[in-house]
Amino acid sequence: MSCPKNALFFLEEDASVPEDSKPLMLETALFCPLLTWVSRKLLADGVQRFFVVCGPRFATEAKNCFPPEADVTVSEQQKDLTAFLNSPDPVLVLPRAALPMAEAGAGFAYAAPGYELQESWKERMTNQVAAAELVPGWLPVFSLETIAELEPLLRERVVKEHLRGGVRILDPASVYIDPRVTIDRGTAILPGTILRGETHIGRGCTLGPNAVVDGCTVGDDVEINASQVYGSTFGDGCDVGPYAHVRPNCTVGPRCHVGAFVQLKNCTLGEGTKMSHLTYVGDSDVGSNVNFGCGTITTNYDGFQKHRCTIEDGAFIGCNTNLIAPVKVGQGAYIAAGSTITEEVPADALAVARTRQKNLEGWAARRRRLHGKEQ
Repeated sequence: MSCPKNALFFLEEDASVPEDSKPLMLETALFCPLLTWVSRKLLADGVQRFFVVCGPRFATEAKNCFPPEADVTVSEQQKDLTAFLNSPDPVLVLPRAALPMAEAGAGFAYAAPGYELQESWKERMTNQVAAAELVPGWLPVFSLETIAELEPLLRERVVKEHLRGGVRILDPASVYIDPRVTIDRGTAILPGTILRGETHIGRGCTLGPNAVVDGCTVGDDVEINASQVYGSTFGDGCDVGPYAHVRPNCTVGPRCHVGAFVQLKNCTLGEGTKMSHLTYVGDSDVGSNVNFGCGTITTNYDGFQKHRCTIEDGAFIGCNTNLIAPVKVGQGAYIAAGSTITEEVPADALAVARTRQKNLEGWAARRRRLHGKEQ
């Protein structure tokens, strides 16, 4: 039989199991759903059409295991399955959860012409198909325990694949890399690093120690040290950490510095912008070469809605500044340390928003005498 161009999967869905459970095919190995492992392998083999037998509770999750452009039908309706099988072309059938494994012999996976499957399943669903041929290369997964047993082997294989591609991994036993991650030659992965999701890492980067990079696009020559970054983009030559937290929907421009205990959320930073420590920037559009002093906060949430700040190129934000969104800081403007900004700061202006200092001579001595604490 020729290589199948169609594939059919069965996702077990038992109405008696707890509401938060899911089909085993949607559980993860190395952070990646088993169905995604399967779809990636079959797409690479030239399979063009997919049918997933799955109820509505998990239909979206199952569909997300395939690229958006893939020809995928997710349904539990007999009429939809019959239409899918209305072809003489061979169909690969995986009747239960599985992982692609080249050394696995012929077992439970099989292939048969679509018409033959259609005829066999008119009355009831059964794996007894006369024209079926067993297909090797698929390892059945029976439980979460099976996944736990396989993960060390899968982790080792993914790591070796990156080593062959010119990635430097200092301690291969201490890193975990999702199979969807791509890494360019010359990047170093330090111990304790976890790379997850649809992540791409450029050339010459250093990730770790103890970094988490999840669903990000990372440019060339980027350093992410002991930090967690999610769903964001990092331009060439920027550095993050230690102990920074970049939440989803951030764009960190080239040569930016995001330092210790900085948190970013849903914001853009222009080229060369720096925030060295203890700063929160959320829901903000920040220009190039902006300097944030320690303790700066964009107060973007009023209890009901999120509001955005705009900080233009070359602005200097003094330490312990509160920017009460929505507010705009103009190009080249300065904000004095300790200010709370509620109105627009014009370009090249100095904004001072704090009460004038007043010294009460002798006040501390009088207070100590009042409490019997004279020195």
